[in-house]
Amino acid sequence: MGFWDQLKAKTQELNGQLQVKTAQFKNKEFANGAMAMCALIAAADGSIDPSERQKTAALIMSNESLKVFAPDELRQKFDWYCDKLQGDFDFGKVEATATIGKLKSRPEQARAVLQIGIIIGGADGNFDDHEKNAVREACFAVGISPAEFDL
Repeated sequence: MGFWDQLKAKTQELNGQLQVKTAQFKNKEFANGAMAMCALIAAADGSIDPSERQKTAALIMSNESLKVFAPDELRQKFDWYCDKLQGDFDFGKVEATATIGKLKSRPEQARAVLQIGIIIGGADGNFDDHEKNAVREACFAVGISPAEFDL
């Protein structure tokens, strides 16, 4: 099985697991952490171009595991984190990472947010080094080894 086939299979597996978990995690902290993670993935290379932002937003809205949340609320949170990252990348990155870090005492929710980052990062068939690094940094923020996700 080629690398892309493995990535696609892993993404489908993670999506299945997340659909079960996110219904249990329907709370503000989880939603904020998930949208912060998505914004970090969108900005992983240091900037967010409008088409990338739109594609990520579309992926968020179509992701089955996030359908337990109101789409408008998710979009507003995603846009808020993206705006922070675009305004001042370093400060926005600290803020988004700190939001994810709030899930440190909830390891199952933290893992689900990390999985969302992997799914969003790999959705275009190219989970690049910048995106992997964004998820790796989020792993450190919640105290989970990146090796758990093969990062």
